[in-house]
Amino acid sequence: MNLIQLVSLSGAVLILFAFALQMNGRWTAHDPAYLWSNFVGSSALAVIAWLEAQWGFLLLEGAWALVSVWGIYRRRNRAA
Repeated sequence: MNLIQLVSLSGAVLILFAFALQMNGRWTAHDPAYLWSNFVGSSALAVIAWLEAQWGFLLLEGAWALVSVWGIYRRRNRAA
């Protein structure tokens, strides 16, 4: 397995793991762990999509990362 595949699988597993925990009621969509898992996983996949020139996948994962970071930002501002 090469590094690109390892990063891709890790990012996907991180997103799916967070989604599964959220769907089972262990995390909410506003939990920092959920938001950070989505941000890290989607950012990793966005970088891989960019390196591989997969523009549709880059759009999807880039948007996912931006939405996640927006949620992190909003949560931090509410807590302050």
